[in-house]
Amino acid sequence: MRLLLLSTGRRSKLLVALVGILFAAGLASQSGKLEQVQKSDTADFLPGGAESVAALEAARQFPSGDVSPAVVVAARDGGLTGADRAALSRGRAAAADGSLPLAVDRLPPVTFARDGAAALLPVPLRAGDGDAVAEAVKELRAALTDAPPGLETAVTGPAGFTTDLKDVFAGADTRLLAVTGGLVLVLLILIYRSPIFWLVPFFTVLLTEGASRGMAALLGEAGLTINGQNAGILSVLVFGAATDYALLLVARYREELRREEDAGRAMAAALRGAAPAILASGGTVIAGLLTLVLADVDSTASIGPLGAVGVALALLLSLTVLPATLVLVGRRAFWPYVPRVVAASAPGAATPRDPADDPREHRIWHALGRRIEAHPRRLWLGATAILAVLALGLTGIDTSLTQEQQLRGNPEAVTGQALLAEHFPAGSSAPASVIVPPGGDVEAVRAAVERSDAAAGIQRTEEGRPGTQLSVVLASDPFSERAVAAIPRLRAAVHAVAPEALIGGQTAQSYDLRQAAERDNLAIPPLTLLVVLLILIALLRAVVAPLLLLAATALSAAAALGAGVVIFGHVLDLPAVDPALPLLAFVFLVALGIDYTIFLMARAREEAARRGTRRGVLAALAVTGGVITSAGVVLAGTFSALAVLPLVLLTELGTVVAFGVLLDTLLVRSVLVPALVHDVGERVWWPSRPARDDGDVR
Repeated sequence: MRLLLLSTGRRSKLLVALVGILFAAGLASQSGKLEQVQKSDTADFLPGGAESVAALEAARQFPSGDVSPAVVVAARDGGLTGADRAALSRGRAAAADGSLPLAVDRLPPVTFARDGAAALLPVPLRAGDGDAVAEAVKELRAALTDAPPGLETAVTGPAGFTTDLKDVFAGADTRLLAVTGGLVLVLLILIYRSPIFWLVPFFTVLLTEGASRGMAALLGEAGLTINGQNAGILSVLVFGAATDYALLLVARYREELRREEDAGRAMAAALRGAAPAILASGGTVIAGLLTLVLADVDSTASIGPLGAVGVALALLLSLTVLPATLVLVGRRAFWPYVPRVVAASAPGAATPRDPADDPREHRIWHALGRRIEAHPRRLWLGATAILAVLALGLTGIDTSLTQEQQLRGNPEAVTGQALLAEHFPAGSSAPASVIVPPGGDVEAVRAAVERSDAAAGIQRTEEGRPGTQLSVVLASDPFSERAVAAIPRLRAAVHAVAPEALIGGQTAQSYDLRQAAERDNLAIPPLTLLVVLLILIALLRAVVAPLLLLAATALSAAAALGAGVVIFGHVLDLPAVDPALPLLAFVFLVALGIDYTIFLMARAREEAARRGTRRGVLAALAVTGGVITSAGVVLAGTFSALAVLPLVLLTELGTVVAFGVLLDTLLVRSVLVPALVHDVGERVWWPSRPARDDGDVR
């Protein structure tokens, strides 16, 4: 605490502000590297023990190496013309001129459909360099713009999907920053109703966001797996967390300015009162996020350290740079609503010195407190029933979102795959890889593949040091749910005759990724709850209160997910839920939801020592209700900004977290928790006794 109080000293506050700003600016200078370290291939996020990863490592040892096919498809209603065929031949020759990172020495010939209305040209690209693959796809697409009029063309396949996914995040940082920053700016102006005061917290928030992106870039260079969606989640999390901590500290500072004339002493008192709760809240969020590092899916696991670092920076700057800057500008920055010192007054005086006792200061929350005081059990039972009904939506959850459905709208890879499927076997765009090690019965494997209903045939065979590689055309669209569900059958058929054989490829990777996500969905949430519970027990020095708070928060998270499932299917018309959503949403909702409850209960414990538990929790609700609600609205708004990115997972995550934060802020923290604590009374602090006995008399 002594170190934090340096930001309030007459001489030290300027030094703290300068050092903090220089430190954050130094990190922010690295943020330009963040996009360069991001990855977009599915294989980058698979657990190391997945069969498709072993298949990929083996495939890289064949002469063709790791292949990411870009599939050019062209079609014309009524049949291809001679000019169409000539243009496709010229396009093939141009693709083979050496400018593309081809995985083969010679391109395969153009394949024409039996009906004569379509043509197909697979372009095997070497998958080692994602940027090179994306540039090659863009070059192919640019070349197709010179196709004869009326010829419908597209570039699809794994390379096409990877490029479209990469394009989603091109410039996304700027869009997300503009939307999130603009939203936070408007909300700060509305909350503080001051033409100048918003500049101080907004400056700290922007500084924190830049520093967190710079740190993320450094972590990416150090080997952490980062993709565009993780970078987007980091931005909204940091914006929301930094703004929340600023709101909480400023509210306590403004309260202390009514008691103390000197801004430095008022800020010192505010830090003594608010900093422990802010640190505990932030620490809980960090601990909850860090449980994600145990996830099998690397893209999910990387969100843990990324988010933890972002929240840690938000805590650091909010408790150093922000208070130092606030003390430097003084109380006049609140103009036109400058807080004035209120003289000590007798009980019942017109203007109480303690804002918690002033019904005019927190009129709505005092009124809600009186309602809770009159009917606590009825209110917490009713709130619990509402949450339980919302949670019923989880019974309809469908986590079968495929790669083809990940992008909102109609990207070229999706339309190209549909065009291909009209004239050719749908699996032609992304064959599965079956690798038979040396000594294996290749002919038996070939026969097993041909008998399997998951395969439509064998496209080609390649010999190499790892054995024999069969490129298997799947019977279904390789990016569809049907093809993903068929991978276990194909593996069972092959393993029956060659147990050491490996089945990989784009569809197998999608299957393994889904299996890993489902394991994570079951394994991580209990650990997150346990970590949060232990922190609550240590913070509140109680057992009953943490158990009740955690149960309320978990039920709130389930309610938000259940409501989200209904919203996705009946309002947003999304095809399914991303397999990674349940875990990410649960961890974010529990960590962020308990954040506000900690701030309420830390103040309730403080008030209980003077007033008793029942009166103390109502006083805490009155004095923190406005600022916590404002913080919840800001956090919900920042997460809703994820919808500007056309990726289904981010749309779903933003929707669920925004809804859940509002639900937690307006119902759980405002009604359920205060009513429950009021009903239980002093026993909520068992085995400790922070409350006065006479304060618990109804």
